[in-house]
Amino acid sequence: MVATIAFLLFFIALGVGLFFIALRGGPRGARAALQNQSRRGRRGATTLFLVMYLVLGIAVPAALLIGNKSSANSRAAGTTLSTMDKRGRFLFGNACGSCHTLAAAETTGKVGPNLDQLKPPKALVLDALAQGRQRGNGTMPANLLYGNDAQAVAGFVGKVAGK
Repeated sequence: MVATIAFLLFFIALGVGLFFIALRGGPRGARAALQNQSRRGRRGATTLFLVMYLVLGIAVPAALLIGNKSSANSRAAGTTLSTMDKRGRFLFGNACGSCHTLAAAETTGKVGPNLDQLKPPKALVLDALAQGRQRGNGTMPANLLYGNDAQAVAGFVGKVAGK
């Protein structure tokens, strides 16, 4: 919503500027009109340009960045994350990310299997966390995570792997 409004405001301001230039007979006429204004008119034009610069150059990008941070934290791989999924993403990054690749957690481990390719369901992830695994280049220990932590990681991986 904010991005759409900012986009529209930018092009409205651009259109008004081009309209002003066109009414004055092109760039030369617009410059001449600005230079022939009274001191008060030049001050008003300078103030208007400064305000437009601050709004379009600083305020709009800042609003977009602030809005994107909260949005980015609640989504991964095009999926809206619950509070439990966010906890699972955090735990996965700390406990599993050094070995496994998972795009939604921004991890690129090379020891264990790539979970985006494997696309394991929640039950398989829970089993792997409880039993451990002896495959590939390394060994995944048993009981790496358990209880609610294992549920959170398994739910997150099952929801976002391969998306």
